[in-house]
Amino acid sequence: MTTTEIRPQVEPKYVDYTPEKAPEKKSRLFLFLMLGVLALLIVGAFTLVQRRTQYHALANETEKMAVPTVSVIHPTPESGQEDLVLPSTTQAYVESAIYARTNGYLKKWYHDIGSRVQKGELLADIDTPEVDQQLSQARADLGTSKANEDLSKITASRYQELIKTDGVSKQEVDNAVGDYAAKRAGMQSAEANVRRLEELESFKHIYAPFSGVITRRDIDIGNLINAGNGGAAQELFYLAQTDPIRTYVRVPEVYGPTIHAGLGAYLELSQYPGEHFQGKVVRTADAIDLASRTLNTEVDVPNKDGRLLPGGYAQVHLEVKVAGQRLQVPVNALLFRSEGLRVVVVDENHKTHLQALTIGRDYGTALEVLQGLKPADWIVVNPADALEEGMQVNVKQLPNAAPPVGVSPPSQGVQGGGAQGNGGSNSKGNITATPSGNKQ
Repeated sequence: MTTTEIRPQVEPKYVDYTPEKAPEKKSRLFLFLMLGVLALLIVGAFTLVQRRTQYHALANETEKMAVPTVSVIHPTPESGQEDLVLPSTTQAYVESAIYARTNGYLKKWYHDIGSRVQKGELLADIDTPEVDQQLSQARADLGTSKANEDLSKITASRYQELIKTDGVSKQEVDNAVGDYAAKRAGMQSAEANVRRLEELESFKHIYAPFSGVITRRDIDIGNLINAGNGGAAQELFYLAQTDPIRTYVRVPEVYGPTIHAGLGAYLELSQYPGEHFQGKVVRTADAIDLASRTLNTEVDVPNKDGRLLPGGYAQVHLEVKVAGQRLQVPVNALLFRSEGLRVVVVDENHKTHLQALTIGRDYGTALEVLQGLKPADWIVVNPADALEEGMQVNVKQLPNAAPPVGVSPPSQGVQGGGAQGNGGSNSKGNITATPSGNKQ
């Protein structure tokens, strides 16, 4: 049996459609599209402008970074007048290694290191059995030679008397006289040999050749002693005369004319702070050393109390009263080139100039400049090897670099610091570096 589905009747809906609303809808859509396009154009334009600005900023930064930045300071002026202070090492006035002059074994020594001895004082004894026996043999040979010489002398005298009575021939007389002369020469040779061995025997006693202090003893009882200074460790003692004490200083060539014998000088030693050991210049080499361009100078200082020890470090003050304007530059401002020592000077246009210097004294962390710089010059600290003449640089003043009197620090960069030198030349002065800036 078939079931028929009965659906309810739905009345159709009618939409009120008017032709005037379609253009209004299209114009509104077109407006939205135009606004979107305009927004895209504005965003694109803004992006292009921003990228162009960033490009120019990057180009400017790259160009700025291509110019190196250097740190600059002024040279430090030194005091207008002071002594010439140089480093040196104290030395004994006389120092000698004492050797043996005979062979044997050390029998006894009498003085150890630090002992002060007088000239001629006994230092050691050497047992020389071989030399003793040689001396005994030589003395016996001398006795034989003397006996033969006496017999020959008597024979010659008799023959000279007998020839007067024609008791012997002339030939026999000549033979006797010749034999006597030969025997006499043999006796003299034996006497010389005995004296030689006696001198050699006397060398078994080691005496001090001058007054001084024993600084080394390289022997002990029973050691084999060889004559002379051949071989290793053959010295018996080292003897030093420490009064006066002497020291040698190398004076830079520029100060050479002011150094002469009799010039006052004194020593300063770190172990005696505040004390001055007065002395004087006794001699100079009167010639400039070609290797260091310095004048070798000897200063002697009295040392009666023995407080000054040989081998000590000392600062020698030469009372020459160095005058004139002198500057100091730190060692990390130097540039070593094949043409000589240079510093990099920056002018008011931020241009570099490689300035030659004439160096005086070395203070360890700083050097004295005699020619080549002025107090108003700006010099580069830790210059790079790539810096060349006339390069453009950016400058940065170090915070601890105080400008000299009358020079205003630049607001940015370097101002007023010219690169004009005083006609400096390559460094040929004495550069004797010392630790912690001490001066000898």
